[in-house]
Amino acid sequence: MNVADIWILIPILIPAAGALLALLLGAIFPGRTAVQVSVAALVATALWSMQVPPQAASPQLGLVATPLARLFSAIFSLLGAGALLLSVPYNEARGLRGEEYPATILFAVFGMVTLASAGNLLVLFLGLEAMTFAFYILVAMDLGRESSAEAGLKYLLPGALSAAFIAFAISLFYAAGGSLDPAVAFARGGSSPLMLAGWGLLLAGMAFKMSLVPAHLWTPDVYQGAPTPVAAILSGCSKGAAILALIILLPMASKGGALAGPLGVLALLSMVVGNLAALLQSRVKRMLAYSSVGQMGYVALALCSGVSGGYRAAAYYAVAYGIISLAAFGALAAMERPGRGELLDELGGAGRSRPMAASVLALALFALAGIPPTAGFTGKFLIFAAAIRGGELTLAVIGILCAAVSAFYYLRVVVVLFMREPTGEEFPSLNPAVSIVLAIASAGILILGLFPSKLLALFAGALP
Repeated sequence: MNVADIWILIPILIPAAGALLALLLGAIFPGRTAVQVSVAALVATALWSMQVPPQAASPQLGLVATPLARLFSAIFSLLGAGALLLSVPYNEARGLRGEEYPATILFAVFGMVTLASAGNLLVLFLGLEAMTFAFYILVAMDLGRESSAEAGLKYLLPGALSAAFIAFAISLFYAAGGSLDPAVAFARGGSSPLMLAGWGLLLAGMAFKMSLVPAHLWTPDVYQGAPTPVAAILSGCSKGAAILALIILLPMASKGGALAGPLGVLALLSMVVGNLAALLQSRVKRMLAYSSVGQMGYVALALCSGVSGGYRAAAYYAVAYGIISLAAFGALAAMERPGRGELLDELGGAGRSRPMAASVLALALFALAGIPPTAGFTGKFLIFAAAIRGGELTLAVIGILCAAVSAFYYLRVVVVLFMREPTGEEFPSLNPAVSIVLAIASAGILILGLFPSKLLALFAGALP
């Protein structure tokens, strides 16, 4: 192992060491020490990832430090830090104290960064499952709520099945291609039956990670039962990591056209079912959960479009959706009270008593609905344009219609926030750190929407 290998390894070592340090210092110095250490570790990971390394790959470690890997490592780290800061007042109000919470978020980011830096199939699988294992714990962290434990179980069982599908897919890729290097394995395996069976299993496993229909049934219950800041990082980062895994692997498929059909079916079902189910929800987190099913349907449509600009559109949307999710769930967490604030009607008049949090939530909903000049509008435009160029005109039209339908349930929340009389209940005051995170997330939504060219230029150089 040389200096260049260590350079590439450091962004993975920082969150791992930070998790151990947070556990140790949290036990010795109770309070917010573990949170402070964890946020510092995540910011350090992001800053290190932004540096240009001496070399772009370490075959010995199975890691890479390409611009795409470094960008997503930085994004995952910053989103994790934001979710952790949002968690401080939320957890204190519910008695969720202890160093295990920030340490587990660090472990989740460790998995995401490992996946982003993966240079072979084994490292990619280990990163994906390390992240998922951390989320099993985070979802069930609120031991005082029965729904939290139930959510953890509902996430664990299909998650274990998903891991089995993905592991079996990798074993078939190795059997067909004789290598864990995806480029070598896919080139050798071609369109052999083993390779096609592996792709089928991989798509089945990734459908769970991305909440694509019919592997979406866990999503509303898990979002509802999980602590709201956990739902923020679960929605934005775990799905972003799954999208990144497919963006890494799909362009290497020698017969990518064979996957267009299954991806098109997943996109169609997810866009229609997700948006129609969201229309019926009276709980905001469940509505956002079904909404995420529809949003991932749009991403599946982009992946289906492939080299027509679909991979770049999917990568852009993964970044944008992570920031939008942090803003939406972060604002919702800031307005929730223990046992209250989950029903839509309980947010009535929040725009008057908590204008900042309500405004950030409204901006995030505008972005999810695809209203300009937000990042959500730019992302949807890129996706539908790529689909039309790729010959997926029918799916693009259905996606546009579904996006129009989604505007109803997103704007319904905005109406309740700003056009209903206050319920008379006090909303919790905004923590300064929470205000800063929400302000940065809001700025990110607008900046990405107004000035997407630099990010798209990076993707143009890294993706077909």
